[in-house]
Formats: sequence, structure tokens, C-alpha cells
Amino acid sequence: MDYSFFAMISRLRWIDRWALMKNSSKENLSDHSLEVGMLSHALAVIGNKRLGKDLDADKCALFGMYHDVSEILTGDMPTPVKYFNAEIANAYKNIEKDACERLLSLLPEDLYESYSSLLIPDNEQFHYEMLLVKGADKLSAYIKCLEEKKSGNLEFANAEKSTLQALHKLDLEEVEIFLKEFIPAYSKTLDEIKP
Repeated sequence: MDYSFFAMISRLRWIDRWALMKNSSKENLSDHSLEVGMLSHALAVIGNKRLGKDLDADKCALFGMYHDVSEILTGDMPTPVKYFNAEIANAYKNIEKDACERLLSLLPEDLYESYSSLLIPDNEQFHYEMLLVKGADKLSAYIKCLEEKKSGNLEFANAEKSTLQALHKLDLEEVEIFLKEFIPAYSKTLDEIKP
């Protein structure tokens, strides 16, 4: 028997983000997921090294990499629609969970549990790690806004402001450290940042 889980996961690259906005540079879910994985890992490392926490940075990276896989089946729902009200947000969460279950059904039985814990994480056991993934997701969106602004695209000006406010509202020390120490480099040219 053959299994199609990874063939489906590879389709992340065909789903574009920011569909309602003019983009200077397209971003797909595969690009975004890798960046969120890296940022999630970085936030957990910052938490461990700077704030004395005991976070599973590797798990954070994996949670970040898989955080949007449900969108292979649901598509990328624009944030203003997804969070228009509590009823829509809750319904969409159920749709996302169902999509993850459908994707997991494409795995052999002996691999199901390993991937189930990534696609549908235990929010009690990994509550703080999942908060960091949310922070990384918002950081990725903020970085996209900065990059669009840097290329002269003002379409992202309001998104930049609202995303930065959302990042501060998360009240995560790791995110604040990242914003202060790493975000300024995103506005520099290659010549300014290369070693």
C-alpha cells in the first residue's frame, strides 16, 4: 500500500499567502512554514538561554513547520475573515482540526501518533511552546510587511502597524527580545548585513 501524507504536505508550496493584497514578492505556505519553524526555535532558545526556561526548542521548530498544514485542504483564510467573530473563529478551528485528521489518515498506522502530536499538539503539555509558535507566526507576518515596505509597496503599511501591535499584545519576553535585537537587520541591505 502507498501513503500520500508527504505528497499532500509538499503541496504547501502551491498555496499563496496574502491573497487579498498586492505583493512585491509572493510567499507560499511552504516558505512561511519553514520561517515559522526557524523563528519558533529561535524564540525557544532565547527563552532557555536568556530567561532560564526549560522549553523544547526542537519541538517548537517542528510545531512551527507543521502549524499551517491544515491549509492544504482549507486554503489560506484571510485573518480579517478568520477572526471576524468568536463563532467564525471557533468554527474555523474545528475545520482546521478536521483537516489535520484527514491528513493524518494518509499515514501508515505506526507513524500516526508521531505526526498527530505535531499536527494536533497537546496544548496543555506544550502550552508555552504553542504560544511561541503563535509569536513566530506573527513575527513572520511582520517580517513580510517590512520586506514589502522595503521594496516600496505601501499596501502592507497598515498590516505592519497592526501586526506589531499584535506582537506586543502577546506579552512574550522572547518576542520582545527578538524584536529589539534581530528585527532591525531586516530593514538593511545585503551589504549592510553580510559578515
